[in-house]
Amino acid sequence: MRKRSLWLLVAIAALALNLRPPFTAAGALLPDIAGDLELSTGVAGLLPTLPVVCLGVFALAATSIRRRWGDEGVVAVCLPLLVLGSLLRAGPSTVTLFGGTIVVGAAVGIANVTLPALIKREYPGSVTLVTSLYTVFLTLGSSLAAALAVPLMRAAGGSWRVPLIGLVGLALLAGLVWLPFLRRGRAVAPGSGVSAARLLRSPLAWQVTAFMGLQSLLAYVVFGWLPTIAQDRGMAATAAGLVLSVSTLVQALGAMALPLLAGRRADQRWLGVSLLAVSALGLLGVFLAPLSWMWAAAVVLGFGMGALFGLALSVIGLRAADAAVASRLSAMAQAVGYLVAATGPLLVGLLHQISGGWTLSMWLLLAVCLCGALAALGAGRPLRIGAEPAMRRSGERSVG
Repeated sequence: MRKRSLWLLVAIAALALNLRPPFTAAGALLPDIAGDLELSTGVAGLLPTLPVVCLGVFALAATSIRRRWGDEGVVAVCLPLLVLGSLLRAGPSTVTLFGGTIVVGAAVGIANVTLPALIKREYPGSVTLVTSLYTVFLTLGSSLAAALAVPLMRAAGGSWRVPLIGLVGLALLAGLVWLPFLRRGRAVAPGSGVSAARLLRSPLAWQVTAFMGLQSLLAYVVFGWLPTIAQDRGMAATAAGLVLSVSTLVQALGAMALPLLAGRRADQRWLGVSLLAVSALGLLGVFLAPLSWMWAAAVVLGFGMGALFGLALSVIGLRAADAAVASRLSAMAQAVGYLVAATGPLLVGLLHQISGGWTLSMWLLLAVCLCGALAALGAGRPLRIGAEPAMRRSGERSVG
């Protein structure tokens, strides 16, 4: 049993490595893709926004798939979709590019939902620790893809399709690691967990959803706009790109530190508020500090956001009574959360266009941090959704 548990950790890490490269690699290659396919600025701008919308829209499908085929069945659906989407995106036209992006977004959106439920089911006493491992490999995959996409393109003679096709190999490797578990997938009883209507009436569920959405909004604004902000403040284009790479890489350190910061406490309120304060400090440094401090600000911002993302995923499992509730809560938090997050880059771009500067955008992001802290005060409470009296943990109460 211990051998199975350790191999499952390897499988979770392998899947996590696949869930961000399709987006960050395409982002790094965007100028070359747009030039080759003769995309307008507006159409090209949809390419990084569309996946975030897909993460929200397709998250809703995960619960139905899980109920029919189990957590392992969800993975069995996602990995072929990742392969198909990567191949489509490397096709000859704009239609295949955007069609493949939707397929990849569907795969990642569905997988995102089932991982918290799987972790809750297999590691109920170590939710934060295992979620931290998952988050570390998510951020590592993101950073490596962003760093390697352009060099691989140049090594392939300038073809942006080669790095995207290369992601197929990564998905196939994850499939091999998951193969022993995919053969033994089990369905979930239709009546398990809380109903969707009951979840929608739960204030705690909405607080978890708000926490997930607001921290995701901050993350996607940083992914989309940090290099531009750095350039506008006087950095060279290459250095500005490296600032984002450093910030993204430090997110893995933040995720690794999360178990130490959280400990085994049932209450995560102070931690959520503190991490949002750290992220706000990093944002202030990016917008206002002397240019020589930009690197330090990027490190502070990356650490805060990496730990925040891990905490947002952790509270999904910690606030759920069992894996079935975790699956429904994960679907709700990520469906609504990522749709909220998709508005962030658009709003920041609009405010920048209207004002000609970054002051309004800065105040918007600081307001998001404040609202996120209020959500953390709710989401971090030691309560569980759907817990029966006999199943209550010490120091926790049942709600909703």
